[in-house]
Amino acid sequence: MNIQWKCILFEELTVHELYAIMHLRNKVFVVEQNCVFQDADFKDQYCHHLMAWDTEQNKLAAYTRLVPPGVAYREMSIGRVITSPAYRGVGLGKLLMEKSILNCSLIFGEKPIKIGAQLYLKKMYESFGFQQIGEIYDEDGIQHIHMLRN
Repeated sequence: MNIQWKCILFEELTVHELYAIMHLRNKVFVVEQNCVFQDADFKDQYCHHLMAWDTEQNKLAAYTRLVPPGVAYREMSIGRVITSPAYRGVGLGKLLMEKSILNCSLIFGEKPIKIGAQLYLKKMYESFGFQQIGEIYDEDGIQHIHMLRN
């Protein structure tokens, strides 16, 4: 597996890249997690999109969107964190979060990062320095928590 990382603005996405992103997000967030929700939320246009491409298979292996301050929260944010089912269990998710945090700092500066995390991933996000703030809440039938990394 040969992974190539790419972090670009929405306007720089090719049609192929955008389709791959939407396909992966729907495959996991809608179908796998059995969650009907409006994924296309008009925030993508303001974000940077971090993609991990398997260049041997020409497939999107992992993805996040890096959200500037003031779009989702007062703070910058990392959202739509996803690893393709075919690429799970090889450490790609950990690398994705490391690169997401690094790119947020490079793009938006060294500032706090706030996320809305699925509750079952709390320990994973804590390993990256995120701490729970607030109570558990329901989002589209899935338990979530807000977390902050200073």
